[in-house]
Amino acid sequence: MTTHDESLTKFVCDLMPFAGVLGLRVVTSDKTGAVATAMWRADLCTSANILHGGALMAMADTIGALAAFNHLPEGAGTATIESKTNFLRGGTEADGEITITATPIHTGRTTIVVQTDITRADGKLITRTTQTQAVLTTR
Repeated sequence: MTTHDESLTKFVCDLMPFAGVLGLRVVTSDKTGAVATAMWRADLCTSANILHGGALMAMADTIGALAAFNHLPEGAGTATIESKTNFLRGGTEADGEITITATPIHTGRTTIVVQTDITRADGKLITRTTQTQAVLTTR
């Protein structure tokens, strides 16, 4: 099992409580991106005990938002305005721990684009998500 940063995980779960529901554990987060892990759980599955696409998308959206958060100006927030996910294989109980890796690919003044990969323990890709985050500032 991957070692995670307990204080960073608490920060993320306090900021986005749904991260706790998903069981996300943050490993690292900085300007280069964010990495988290989660365990396969039956309550996150669809038929055949395969991780539900909505759960996988929510994990990608959450960690992608964290990667974008690292590029926000002081006092700004962010919200997803577009997201696309390719599902390449199922996540099963045999996979155990999955890894969610979000990498910024564009950090602009009004939008941030992030690519988030979810992989199995053997490194094989489960999903790839590209999302656009709006930079929300007060005017």
